[in-house]
Amino acid sequence: MFPGATADREAASYVVVGAPLDATTTFQPGTRFGPDRVRRFAETYDDYDRRTDSDFSALGVCDAGDVRPWDDVEEYLDHLAAELRSVTYDDAVPLLVGGEHTVTHAGVEAVDPDVLVVCDAHLDLRDAYDGNPLSHACVTRRALDDLGVDRVVIVGARTGSEEEWDRAAAADVTVVPPEDARAWVDGIDAAAFEGESVYCSVDIDGLDPGFAPGTGTKEPFGLDPREVRDLVRAVAPAADGFDVVEVNDRDDGQAAALAGKLLREFARSHAAARDD
Repeated sequence: MFPGATADREAASYVVVGAPLDATTTFQPGTRFGPDRVRRFAETYDDYDRRTDSDFSALGVCDAGDVRPWDDVEEYLDHLAAELRSVTYDDAVPLLVGGEHTVTHAGVEAVDPDVLVVCDAHLDLRDAYDGNPLSHACVTRRALDDLGVDRVVIVGARTGSEEEWDRAAAADVTVVPPEDARAWVDGIDAAAFEGESVYCSVDIDGLDPGFAPGTGTKEPFGLDPREVRDLVRAVAPAADGFDVVEVNDRDDGQAAALAGKLLREFARSHAAARDD
């Protein structure tokens, strides 16, 4: 169980769902261990947060466990989306813990947002990778082309194929490179997403691998933890769903510790805005 996620499912305001999918990883596998590691390395965090004057255990968070994957990725994503949709039907916010970035497909399908804000080293705008349109390298493209997202903002992107950069030049994509991330985050105000539903996705490889080495496709020159923390805090009040993905078991817990902290930051910031 995610520490502090002690609410009953029926009464929960937030529901943690693990999605340990590890099917299309292209370099270092291990995201199947992500949800368990995120839970484990969050065990030491204090329940109380001075910034929001809140106890995490009092926010109404439930851990619904993992939705175990199987070989058919498309069928699994449909099932995962149905599980997450049941959370939204109960007027709760899904907090999805991956697993490879492909699981964001299910989160977006369930929440049906207008805007996808994603922290990622990669554009993930390929139409297919190795012939697979459901690869983790295609998830942002699927959100735009197949899932009805009106626009995406990719914060921290620093690499992509020529095809992806061509797609990123379209009006429905905004790319915020690492050197511009702080200014973009600081520019978010109450009107930034006015009238829009938002889904927030954090691929842990958006951070520099010096901070989060436990991920499958490392890309140097990335974001620092405070930038991503502040991004999550700023976007959370407008968001109807959140995920953190691409944590694997190939470090000493740095990536998982960051992921667990970011999930808590999202829930605290969302709850604080909701209660205002």
